Amino acid sequence: MNTKQLSLDALWESSISQERVFSPDDFAHLPDAARRYLEHAIAPGTAIASAVRLKMHGEIKLKNWSPFTAEQVVCWERGFIWSATAWMNHLPIVGSDRIIDGIGAMQWKLLGLFPVMTGTGADITRSAAGRFHTELMLLPSALCRSDVTWSSTETSHLHASFMAQGEQAGLDLTIDQKGRLKTAKLPRWGNPEGAEHHYVDFGAIVEEEGTFCSYTIPTRLRVGWYFGTERFESEGEFFRATIDEVIYQ
Repeated sequence: MNTKQLSLDALWESSISQERVFSPDDFAHLPDAARRYLEHAIAPGTAIASAVRLKMHGEIKLKNWSPFTAEQVVCWERGFIWSATAWMNHLPIVGSDRIIDGIGAMQWKLLGLFPVMTGTGADITRSAAGRFHTELMLLPSALCRSDVTWSSTETSHLHASFMAQGEQAGLDLTIDQKGRLKTAKLPRWGNPEGAEHHYVDFGAIVEEEGTFCSYTIPTRLRVGWYFGTERFESEGEFFRATIDEVIYQ
């Protein structure tokens, strides 16, 4: 099937269930910060999920801040699809961002008919891979894999290194003493200035969290480029979301 045509339902149904459950003892060898994060994010005995499906609403910065509603599936084995409707000047823009099996694409249409933004190719794919790496904070079971390498230099900071969607990820997380996620950041391929693509610090501020199916994840987020600098507030932030419904499998 053409990955640009793959539906949310098809991606969700293609996820492969795991046979293991989360046991803190399996992660006793990890740095303390990594253990605190995983033990806060996943209750003991919880089935290790392969995919998460979410419904959300919020604002996205097009020319101005515009409201949106969206549904998303994140599947460790295959990628993600974010399908949304945003309203600009009271007119709907309908479309999706995705990366499936190592191929990224974006397609947005005014009134669902007239193309306003489309993209494919190497730059779109590499950028979408970076987004997928960040989205794994919504699927923390993916960070329980044995090929994820954790390091930590202090009690509130940890670094996860892993390969996904053909790109090496270097995800920096900050947590509090209880293991609650506060920020996530990585270098993501993009061109927020509208010029050549390059790696730019990209990340999310977590303002609230919630528990679904024994997973505790961010439920209110502010996301954007130039993360960790003054430019994030003034020009980098472009996405504010509240997550309303979540299921795992």
